[in-house]
Amino acid sequence: MRRTIAEESILLTSVVKWIVLASCTGVIVGLAASGFLLLLSWAINVAGRHQYIFLLMPVAFFLSSVLTIYLAPDAEGHGTEKVIEAIHKYASKIPIAVVPVKLVATIVTLAIGGSAGKEGPCAQIGAGLSSLFAGFLKFEEKDRRKLVICGISAGFAAVFGMPIAGGIFGVEVLFVGSILYDVLLPSFISAVTAYQISSSFGITYFRPFPIIIPTIKEMFLIKVIIAAIIFGIVSVFLSEGMRAGHKFSSRMHAWAPMKGFFGGAVIIILTLIFGKQYLGLGLENIESRLDGQNVSWYVPFVKIIFTSVTLNYGGSGGIITPIFFIGSATGAIIASVLHMDSGTLSAIGLVSLLAGAANTPLAASIMAVEMFGSSIGPYAAVACIVSYLISGHRSVYPSQILAIKKSLSLNVQIGKEMHDVRASFHPRRKTIISVLISLWRKAREKWRERGQ
Repeated sequence: MRRTIAEESILLTSVVKWIVLASCTGVIVGLAASGFLLLLSWAINVAGRHQYIFLLMPVAFFLSSVLTIYLAPDAEGHGTEKVIEAIHKYASKIPIAVVPVKLVATIVTLAIGGSAGKEGPCAQIGAGLSSLFAGFLKFEEKDRRKLVICGISAGFAAVFGMPIAGGIFGVEVLFVGSILYDVLLPSFISAVTAYQISSSFGITYFRPFPIIIPTIKEMFLIKVIIAAIIFGIVSVFLSEGMRAGHKFSSRMHAWAPMKGFFGGAVIIILTLIFGKQYLGLGLENIESRLDGQNVSWYVPFVKIIFTSVTLNYGGSGGIITPIFFIGSATGAIIASVLHMDSGTLSAIGLVSLLAGAANTPLAASIMAVEMFGSSIGPYAAVACIVSYLISGHRSVYPSQILAIKKSLSLNVQIGKEMHDVRASFHPRRKTIISVLISLWRKAREKWRERGQ
């Protein structure tokens, strides 16, 4: 009896402790994220009054690169990736200089028209403030990590207005195929708290959209699975596009700010060729697809190029909003081929591409329900899981740690960062893949014998 009372007392104390700490983190991050989002919205509105503001892109990327290199190198690129890297490699310690530098660099990038999102900076700002809070409390590494994860979740929830998806995202994004259950409670509390604060400031992401689910659902499900396979393939293009952009940038022997100037010039040329719809956050374009507007087949791939150049050549921002752009556009394209409701498949594509590119199928599935309602939930969940599997062992967050194989027929090394993972075929007896390969080899041998 005494042992039971002692155990429950310790657990109760731990629960109360993390409720208080997570609530404080949610308040801090909610206020900071709200301030950032309001300032960003003001800057975009002011810059948007000038039709040719995008011509300043080389200057914007140059300034963003100078800020990050000389004041806070950890603020480079898209923020969530740097937080994941800090958690895995640097004991969750994030320099406080990252917060103001990331804020200014992102506003400069997005206001001028860089192709990026606002969720990554919010996650990094939240994680940076959480790390400072943990340092003030003199936390050890494990507790510091918990608090930094709370910062990620709070920042995500504040931007998108989705507390449940935000809470799950923070504990799912660090490892591919594993969830940190010990951080679930504080992660959810910080996300809900930050969401309530951002909502009180009137911050919203998307307006409500009508979702049409047909009466005959069996054929609809089959079409969703077919579409999900394509979403997974497109997420591969995105991951590889980001990797290629990083490779080309690293091979360019030049002062980093000059790389930014070059990247800005490339964006100007691309804009003159393809138009201005690929610039900035692109929320209006996403909403038009959710309303059922059709798009050209090349739109997702052009957006991948814009985003890769922006984030690998001096620009600062997140990658999830571009993922939404690419996913919704891909959904609209597939809908016209499969004769489905364009808005509904755009919504499924929006979350499915996130599941495949970021390896977060649970957070993406919950996001679909929070964003579009419960009727889309079962189909979005299936699509998210299929996209996650099809995307393979790749990620737009290269510092994610691989915790599980996506197929037993693939040989990969568990525990490595995603940018170091290389998959190879691992044949097994009496599997569909091995049987197909065996049949192919026999057919090829017979073809050769006939040729002789």
